[in-house]
Amino acid sequence: MMSERGGMSRRSVLKMMATASAAGAATGPWSAGRGFAAARLVVGAAYVGPKDDYGWNQGHAQGVAALKKIDGVKVVEEENVPETVQVQKTMESMINLDGATLIFATSFGYWEHMLKVAGKQPRVQFLHAGPTVWKEGMPTNAGSYNGYIDEAQYIAGIVAGYSSKSGKLGFVGAKPYPASLRNINSFTLGAQTVNPKATTQVIFTGDWVLPVKEAEAVNSLADQGIDVVTCHVDSPKVVIETAERRGINSSGYHVNQAVLAPKGYLTGAEWNWEKVYTDYVTWFQTGKSWPHIRRGGLKEGIVRNAPYGRPVSEKARKQADSAKAKFMDGTFVIYKGPMKDNSGKTVIAAGKSYDRTDVWLESMNWLVGGVIGSTGS
Repeated sequence: MMSERGGMSRRSVLKMMATASAAGAATGPWSAGRGFAAARLVVGAAYVGPKDDYGWNQGHAQGVAALKKIDGVKVVEEENVPETVQVQKTMESMINLDGATLIFATSFGYWEHMLKVAGKQPRVQFLHAGPTVWKEGMPTNAGSYNGYIDEAQYIAGIVAGYSSKSGKLGFVGAKPYPASLRNINSFTLGAQTVNPKATTQVIFTGDWVLPVKEAEAVNSLADQGIDVVTCHVDSPKVVIETAERRGINSSGYHVNQAVLAPKGYLTGAEWNWEKVYTDYVTWFQTGKSWPHIRRGGLKEGIVRNAPYGRPVSEKARKQADSAKAKFMDGTFVIYKGPMKDNSGKTVIAAGKSYDRTDVWLESMNWLVGGVIGSTGS
């Protein structure tokens, strides 16, 4: 299947098909709560960037690839679909020309566009990857899925805390929005269980894909004596490769980038979209009801940590594994008081704690003590 980058797009090819063929394509018999009656399920997936970006898009593409191994499932995909009305056209093409009855919209900015198409296509199920939440009054054939990836960042922070000789960690972020701040804070808190004096210098680039600024950020961090770097950008490729060239350790994000840094890769916080997508398809094929809102962390297998790299000591592995076990049995809470932000203000009082599902964490607008940077930078 051609991408938008390959010259002629998938949509352009499909438009050249006979009108009769397009009119004859089945839209599928699925309706909310009933499952799929058709013998063959056509699944569509749209990506905002390339499927081989070593990041957000590749993670989703790997999840969708797992569907191709399921009997009775056909997959149609399109990469480099912008977060504009274009994604609506892509979805409609998948439905009308390919017969898709299940659409995965894998970028945050697809949400409003997805809802518009869902309202016009009640026999098709639409699922969105992101923090957006389905509410009463929205199309009943729409939903969203996401995960508590900051749990995996906390584990990665423990590993970073052991691996850092300077106690200075670095974080390259795209934008200071709540999910990113939660990642930064959880990573830092994990590191501080090893070294209470550990700090995390944060640099925000301003957008999700800015390779030049990402490289500049890592170089700046390395110049400051920081010896472990992680990130929250769409494609960590540049961050990881630059860290490796500078001779400092790195912790990945989204998918496993170990191949990019054979000497300095420690671990990473990853999504397990393979489980999410195969679960949905299995539910739909068997007629099981589906959740409008799906969330989960390490315990549910929606997020995970990359295998430990060569620089990770046995002591680091042991503590990280111990913390992971507590997440798995549901006994561990990251955000509990007393806790102060990096301005010295108490943000969580002594005796107070916030479970990972608490909505208060979804609006996080502060950085924990030990983080160098601001939410406005």
